[in-house]
Amino acid sequence: MNPRVPSIDLVPRVCKGEHRAISRMLSRAEAAETEAREALDLLYRRAGRAHVVGITGVPGSGKSTLVSKLVAAILESERKIGILAVDPSSPFSGGSILGDRIRMGEVAGHPSVFVRSMATRGALGGLAHGTLEAVDILDAAGFDIVIIETVGVGQDEVDVVRAAHTTVVVSAPGLGDDIQAIKAGILEIADVHAVSKGDRTDADRMVSELKSMLGLGLPATGLKRAVPVIKTCALKDEGIVELLAAIDAHREHLKTSGEYDARRQSIRERRMLKAAERLLHDEFERHRQDRMADLLAQLADGTISPHVAARRLLAQIAPEVTR
Repeated sequence: MNPRVPSIDLVPRVCKGEHRAISRMLSRAEAAETEAREALDLLYRRAGRAHVVGITGVPGSGKSTLVSKLVAAILESERKIGILAVDPSSPFSGGSILGDRIRMGEVAGHPSVFVRSMATRGALGGLAHGTLEAVDILDAAGFDIVIIETVGVGQDEVDVVRAAHTTVVVSAPGLGDDIQAIKAGILEIADVHAVSKGDRTDADRMVSELKSMLGLGLPATGLKRAVPVIKTCALKDEGIVELLAAIDAHREHLKTSGEYDARRQSIRERRMLKAAERLLHDEFERHRQDRMADLLAQLADGTISPHVAARRLLAQIAPEVTR
């Protein structure tokens, strides 16, 4: 049995693009291993070159098939692509179901492509814990584009917009109430809209409705550019080149308008706050059991209310929070 390689020793191998080292670091990031903390911090400092693209949309919209075709188009430009496919968790193992990796089989074996499925494990917001550190790993490994494909999108699943430089929202006709699907918290987050399954007879109507809704909302949102709506059909390879062009155009817009630095700073702020929340949560879980007995007794006899009990519990664990 081979001895475990320390995470810090994996860093130079990750930066050389070694797939085995990348896989190991991704596993340690996903598991939030304390031993990997120093290595992950170092990889963060070596990241910052990749264009991070979030792909989201309602379940059944064909995101994975579209991503597979999009990756094939990106490869034509000789760029390296890392893909983080956030899958639902298995109810048995808690791990990723791996459905996305199966659908990306035609590109997953390419030497310039790295595909990793990550389980949500109950995380809200459409992203798995450790997703952004996984982005750092792929970025430091030299991938030009890192694609995050989320498990799905709803009103609570829009964290991808706080993680990506460009967010693509995929919609599809025939999923019931098309307009309601479009309105479910995603109109505002898209930098590019992709209507998949464009060979359906009702695809043109959906494209028209999206453009109309975006036109009505543009003045209110204060956007400086019209959000493109691209009709695609992955099965016929239609609209894929146009979708890639829209993604590249958005990156250029961010850089020429000065919004790129602002967006990256917003991502940094979000990451810092999420890390602080995680640290506070871990500290709370570590100490709460031995601090609750007296407070529960006071709750039982009505001496204090739940709100007062909560403040006193926090005052013992994290006194700064209650000052």
